[in-house]
Amino acid sequence: MKISKRASSVSPSLTLEITAKANKLKSEGVDVVSFGAGEPDFNTPDFIIDAAKAALDCGKTKYTPAAGTLSLRKAIVNKLKRENGLKYEPDEIVVSNGAKHCLHNALQAILDPGDEVVIPAPYWLTYPELVKISDGVPVFVQTKEEDDFRLTVEELEKAVTDRTRAVIINTPNNPTGAVYSEEELKKLAEVVLKRDGIYIISDEIYEHLVYDGAKPVSIASFSDEIKNRTIIVNGVSKTFSMTGWRIGYTASNRTVAKAISGLQSHETSNPNTPAQYATEAALCDGGHGGSFVKNMLKEFDERRLLLMKKLDGIEGINYVRPKGAFYVMMCVKNCFGKSSRGKKISTALDFANALLVEENVAVIPCESFGAPDYVRLSYAISKRDIETGADRIKSFVKHLN
Repeated sequence: MKISKRASSVSPSLTLEITAKANKLKSEGVDVVSFGAGEPDFNTPDFIIDAAKAALDCGKTKYTPAAGTLSLRKAIVNKLKRENGLKYEPDEIVVSNGAKHCLHNALQAILDPGDEVVIPAPYWLTYPELVKISDGVPVFVQTKEEDDFRLTVEELEKAVTDRTRAVIINTPNNPTGAVYSEEELKKLAEVVLKRDGIYIISDEIYEHLVYDGAKPVSIASFSDEIKNRTIIVNGVSKTFSMTGWRIGYTASNRTVAKAISGLQSHETSNPNTPAQYATEAALCDGGHGGSFVKNMLKEFDERRLLLMKKLDGIEGINYVRPKGAFYVMMCVKNCFGKSSRGKKISTALDFANALLVEENVAVIPCESFGAPDYVRLSYAISKRDIETGADRIKSFVKHLN
C-alpha cells in the first residue's frame, strides 16, 4: 500500500534515537542525566489548575467556537495590548491546540504548492517539516555565530525570491537562545515590506524567558503595515508551564484569521474546552501569574549561569551564550575525528550516542536544527542534575583520544 508524498517527505527526528535510549536506561534504573527537556520542570500554578476544575464542575465540557471562546480571545486581545502594545480585535485571534498547531494552521492558510518559506538556521526542527506538510519549500539561511545566529538584513535579502511567501522569525530562539533587538527586527521588517505578498510568522512562545537585560519585542508592533503582514504565534506552554494543556494562539489580520478558523473547524473543531478556561485565568490574573513567571525566570537564570560556568571549565568545548529560552547550544566540532572506546566521533549524533553510553548523559544533536556541529542542552532541569551532567561531559571529553 502506498504512503502519500506528503507523509513521506517528513524527516524523522534524529533526537528520537537518543530519547528512546535514555528512557530505556532510566527504566532499567540507570542514573541518567537528561539535558533534552523542552519544557519547564515546574508544575502549572495552582490557580490555573483550580480554574480548570471550576470549569469542569460547572459543566463547561462542550464544544466552543472553532476559534476559541470569546472570553479567552478577549483575554488574549488584552494581553497583547498590555504586554506588547498591539491592538487586535477578538475576530483576529484564533486559539488552537498548542503553538505547533498554530504554526501548522498559519502555513496551511497562506501556502500554495511550491511557495517558499525562509527559515533562519539554526531553527526549531519542526519548522521545515510543517512547511513540507503544507506543500511549501523550506529555504534555509545559515546565520553566523559571530552574529549570535541572528538573521541579518543582507542574509534575508539574498534569500527572498519571487516565490517567497513567508519568513519565520523565532525570538527568543530555540535552540540558540538568541534574542533579536528592536533595531534588528525593524530592519528585517523593512526588507519584507519591500515585497508584496510576504508574511512574517513571528514565533514568540518564549517571549517572557529573557536574561541579561534583553527585552522581547514583537515585530508586529512597529507599524500597521507590518502588523498586517505578521502572523503572531504564541501560547501558554512555556510562560505558565502548561505544555500538556495544549493551548496556543495566533494573532493576524482578519483574512488570515478567518482562513485559519475555517481550517481548524474541520481539523479539530475547537481546542480543549476546560484548558481554554484555565488559560483565560492565566492571562487575566496578573498577580498570581506575574509572580509565577518572575520566580521561574529567576530560577532559570540561575541555572543558565551555572551551566555556562560549568561549560567554561571544559577544554575544547565552546557554546553560544543564550539570552532567552532555556537552552545552551554547545559546539562539539573539536571532538570530531577523536574516538571513544574505539568508535570514531564524526558527527554531533555520534557525540550524543557515545556520551549517553559512556556517561549516561543525554543531549540533543542539532543536525535536525540546522547546526550540525552542535548539541543542545536544556537547563529546564535541577541544579544538581546540571552540575552532575556537566561534570560527566567534562570527563567524557577529557578521555577522548
